[in-house]
Amino acid sequence: MNPIKVGVIGCGNISSIYLENARRFDSFEIVAVADIQEARAKQQAEKYNVKRVLSVEEIIADAEVELILNLTIPSVHAEIAKKALEAGKHVYGEKPLTATLEQGREVLQLAQEKGLFVGNAPDTFLGGAHQTARHLIDSGEIGTPVSATAFMMNHGHEHWHPDPAFYYEVGAGPMFDMGPYYLTALVHMIGPAKRVTASTGVAQKTRVISSQPKAGEKIEVKTPTQINGIIDFENGAIASIITSFDTWYHRLPFIEVYGTKGSLSVPDPNHFGGDVHLRTEGDREWRVVPSRFEHEDNSRGIGLADMATAIQEGRSIRPSGELAFHVLEMMHGFHYASKKGTHYELTSTCEQPAVFQMLKTQDR
Repeated sequence: MNPIKVGVIGCGNISSIYLENARRFDSFEIVAVADIQEARAKQQAEKYNVKRVLSVEEIIADAEVELILNLTIPSVHAEIAKKALEAGKHVYGEKPLTATLEQGREVLQLAQEKGLFVGNAPDTFLGGAHQTARHLIDSGEIGTPVSATAFMMNHGHEHWHPDPAFYYEVGAGPMFDMGPYYLTALVHMIGPAKRVTASTGVAQKTRVISSQPKAGEKIEVKTPTQINGIIDFENGAIASIITSFDTWYHRLPFIEVYGTKGSLSVPDPNHFGGDVHLRTEGDREWRVVPSRFEHEDNSRGIGLADMATAIQEGRSIRPSGELAFHVLEMMHGFHYASKKGTHYELTSTCEQPAVFQMLKTQDR
């Protein structure tokens, strides 16, 4: 089949890995780039040998472009997605799907009306480590999943990021920044959720930037920086999740899944590879399970490749808009539940993503 023609909107830092990895996949081809800063778009086009630099309006209207890769900032994700869908383009975006739930519903409804596909990052769950973890669960190695834990804990971005204020605005914070990786990984392994609850807090109302070039400037914290949540899954499993910008040090795992026959420790869901550890009933210690699948390096763009293939084959997308919306609702649900002192009953669900990769030859 001919590759799907892709136009990129947004040529910031994250665009580099997509443009670099595009040459690895046969299902799509990047044919044009656009950015509100034309010089930045020209720089990326020259570096990665993209033939055309267009304005945002031009790339959405371009007859050759079939799919828009939306790498803009979260606050304009919905605006770009809706314009692209109205123009008859499929859309694949960076996380989160949109800033608000209402925007997410509008995007998905419009795509359905137009008969178009919406896909969304993260796609790290398609990597070798996380496919290995999914394979072990599906194979019954730990029995039936009963519970899980997920921890993303650090002390924020003002110590290293050149412009960290965004991470403390409404709609950001540790949950909206990193939660999509952890929650998507949990849904991939366990399935969709039915309700969530949480307690949230802010340890510091202002923060002082120590990184360059804005060292010394103060940041007003406008969003919770400590979120301790509980997830009830549709299949009965229960998970605890902590996302924090208020933690200096810890020794907690990234993700663990506990079943009726054993336990599974899963590496950082922000990456595609890493060691998967397994300990089953009767084992005296944990053991590393070698990855049984490909794509353990930085394979960002593999979700876009899966989407392009799905368009060609007329099947479901693994990193789907429905999955991204379900995760978005969970994140908003944590904050709502804490504010209201209640459980938040999810209105959305999604398909548990289908297994992505075939076992390596030696493991079949």
